[in-house]
Amino acid sequence: MEHREPDLPSGAATAENMAEALVSLENLRHNACLILSRLKGKARVMGIVKANAYGHNARKVSSALESIGIRDFGVANIHEAVELKTGGELKTRPTILAFSSPLASQIETYLHHDIDMTLCDIETMETADAVASANDRTINVHVKVDTGMGRLGIRPSSAMELLRRIDSSRGLRLKGIYTHFAESSLPGRYTDVQLSEFRALTSEYEHAASKTLCKHAANSGAILSSRDSWLDMVRPGILLYGYHPSENTPSRLDVRPVMQVEARVIFVKEIPAGTTISYNRTWTAPGPRRIATVSAGYADGYCRSLSNKSTVMIHGKPFRQVGTVTMDQIMVDLGEDPEVKKGDRVVLFGWDGLSADSIAGIAGTISYETLCSVSSRVKRIFI
Repeated sequence: MEHREPDLPSGAATAENMAEALVSLENLRHNACLILSRLKGKARVMGIVKANAYGHNARKVSSALESIGIRDFGVANIHEAVELKTGGELKTRPTILAFSSPLASQIETYLHHDIDMTLCDIETMETADAVASANDRTINVHVKVDTGMGRLGIRPSSAMELLRRIDSSRGLRLKGIYTHFAESSLPGRYTDVQLSEFRALTSEYEHAASKTLCKHAANSGAILSSRDSWLDMVRPGILLYGYHPSENTPSRLDVRPVMQVEARVIFVKEIPAGTTISYNRTWTAPGPRRIATVSAGYADGYCRSLSNKSTVMIHGKPFRQVGTVTMDQIMVDLGEDPEVKKGDRVVLFGWDGLSADSIAGIAGTISYETLCSVSSRVKRIFI
């Protein structure tokens, strides 16, 4: 893949970035098309672009997904929704659903920007209805049902009353209903219990109200493990970005990593045997060594728990990271390799190095966190 430098004002000097996250929109579209192909038109796709699209840039990711026909997007809260809606990247009139239960002070913002709202309780519903009615407007809402995740949502036993009240309100339009699975990568078991409870509720409501709603439940894990959960719409997140939610999913897609994080060698030194490296002297050179200092640390998303455990790629060869990871730099044992020099590119993770899954495994976390941890000072380069 070719590197593309960001556009700069005419006459401006190009300053090399200390760390870059290369974002392959081609790989993103590839992954989305695999998901669409798996669905075979049985459900539409809501692209999950919360947390700045898992660190990849929500505006660019949403625009790329829009280019292949995806029109629904899910974000964490109203602030992310407004940023996406007003960012200027989307060319159509997308539907943006904010998953967080809103605060009363935020409701006018939903109304002003035409953002779909999640409702989980009657009190918030009444406040939203009052705000919308006072403005002679309507807010589109999705009811979130807690079938066992234990996070947000109204319990199924109380959901019918909330649904009926929305139907009889003046300022709200009931557009959808959804739930979230707690262990979707495992076929059957708890997911089947959640799905059964959700389907019983939606069937009861649709029969009583003589209408249908957009029903959605399947995240990345359920897309792979539970065809019955696809319903009217699915909500892929980590699959879009090139990783599987778990090693335990019963089926796999040939997804490609969308992000590669790179930094630069900024210093190379020769040290004798017995020299210690970094805070707390956690690594000692067993012999004469060349040590490279690399321009990324835990403030960039290369977490401290990787200290002395991981490798990076330089010139296509693996080199061990040594010493405690610091805020802004890491050190790498080059052995006696004479080729690495100041300015060389270093792959921390991505398609040319360890995967985000591998890095996460070493650090004792998950690929989601690894991707989301890539900080804003790491320049995103879209290729």
